[in-house]
Amino acid sequence: MFRKITIALLLAALAYPATLAFLVWEQSRDDEVRSADAIVVLGAAQYDGVPSPVFEARLEQSAHLFDTDVSETIIVTGGKQPGDRFTESEAGEAYLIEQGIPAQRILLEEQGTTTLESLEAVAEIAEQQGIDSVLLVSDPLHSRRIKTMALDLGFEAAYTSPASYAELNRSRATKARELVHEVASLLAYQWLNR
Repeated sequence: MFRKITIALLLAALAYPATLAFLVWEQSRDDEVRSADAIVVLGAAQYDGVPSPVFEARLEQSAHLFDTDVSETIIVTGGKQPGDRFTESEAGEAYLIEQGIPAQRILLEEQGTTTLESLEAVAEIAEQQGIDSVLLVSDPLHSRRIKTMALDLGFEAAYTSPASYAELNRSRATKARELVHEVASLLAYQWLNR
């Protein structure tokens, strides 16, 4: 009897992460473009004010969405690492302005150093600005987690429109590592709220 219970618990422990992996993968392939109060672009690495290729892809997607009139506001997130002169959001803002996005249409979240911290700060900005719905831009495999967090933070609606990384030519091994990372991060968020 003990052996059967142990096997059942082991199977359940394996099934839940596998289900999460499927949900993360499924969400990564779904572009939910629609009108929203704000486009929120999640920050990524920047090098002395210049967005990394990953961050640039996210910014390009948010600029494209802005140009198609799905929203009149972009919120760029991301603080800075020790020794940085610029925050991720400052680098993102400068990039978007170079792409022709009016500065007055860009809001900055400059404190977050994790996804959750950034989205919590976005929720505070949203409350001040009367923003109820968001269109979230990040990595494709990041989409499930950021959507879950945004809804948990009280947004009436949260959609995802992931950046395209076709030109970055990521290997299958890299994508597999990202999938494992996202499943682990979702588990940490669900169980530890971080």
